[in-house]
Amino acid sequence: MIEARRRWMLAAAAASVATALARPAAAQGAPREGRDYRLVKPVQPTEAPAGKIEVIEFFWYGCPHCNTLEPVLNAWVKKLPDDVVFRRVHVPFGERRHQQLYYTLESMGKAQELGDKVFHAIHADRDRLDTVEKMTAMLGRHGVDARQFADVFESFAVRTKMRRAAQVSEAYGVDGVPAMAVNGKYYTAPSMVGGNEAALRTMDWLIAQERQARK
Repeated sequence: MIEARRRWMLAAAAASVATALARPAAAQGAPREGRDYRLVKPVQPTEAPAGKIEVIEFFWYGCPHCNTLEPVLNAWVKKLPDDVVFRRVHVPFGERRHQQLYYTLESMGKAQELGDKVFHAIHADRDRLDTVEKMTAMLGRHGVDARQFADVFESFAVRTKMRRAAQVSEAYGVDGVPAMAVNGKYYTAPSMVGGNEAALRTMDWLIAQERQARK
């Protein structure tokens, strides 16, 4: 994972350049394999119920590009059809305690509710949230009990989720965030297609491809 972190840092530094130079998928017609998306090899198992199409976002709370994508992605997720299941995987890059923070909130059933607040604290308020004390101070303003949070933060369940997220990230070959995957078969990212909107259009196309393949 040290090498993965090094690759991520290089990818993050180049993301703005890659976004500017990449060709928007919509402007080039149908997305093309190897340019707008790549195949995941080997195909990965999904956690979606039978008959559902799984969509994953790989992200890191501390990533400025993930922060920019967040409101656009949330609006897109709300419009997903019933046969699509969305989930997030917090990568183990950057500040590792951010990953621990995410899986603590997920274990408490508050990740979706408070995700925007965490992004805002880090990127707007410039609060790094790199200690439990900083986390509980911020989350306490949103009704999270400090003692309960601290207990869950150090729990075996959260450590297990973190290890599993690292395994999934490595299996998909995640080398930068944000990135997305469809049903264990397809992988794309804003840096590949030219921006957030183009990435979501590519995702729509990949979901449609997967739906068609099931008929």
